[in-house]
Amino acid sequence: MSPTPLDRVLHSKNAFLAFTGLIVAVSAWTILKPDPIFAGPGDPTGRPEEWTLGEMRKWLNLRGLEPSGYATREELLERIKVNLRAPRV
Repeated sequence: MSPTPLDRVLHSKNAFLAFTGLIVAVSAWTILKPDPIFAGPGDPTGRPEEWTLGEMRKWLNLRGLEPSGYATREELLERIKVNLRAPRV
């Protein structure tokens, strides 16, 4: 019985070298370009007074401030304003 095309590919040095090259290229890309491949969710934009309750909780969670589940909108807004950085001029 002669080898099938799949058998020839699996025993081919070229397929092994191509796979190895792919792994090396991805590793080099990851090391030399440390930006995340899949970026996480971004911060809400605009004025905090206009954010939804979910956006306020998200902003606080991203900074490890863990808002209470029972906090009111005003309490969350106050906490955000206290933790906001001063705008750059």
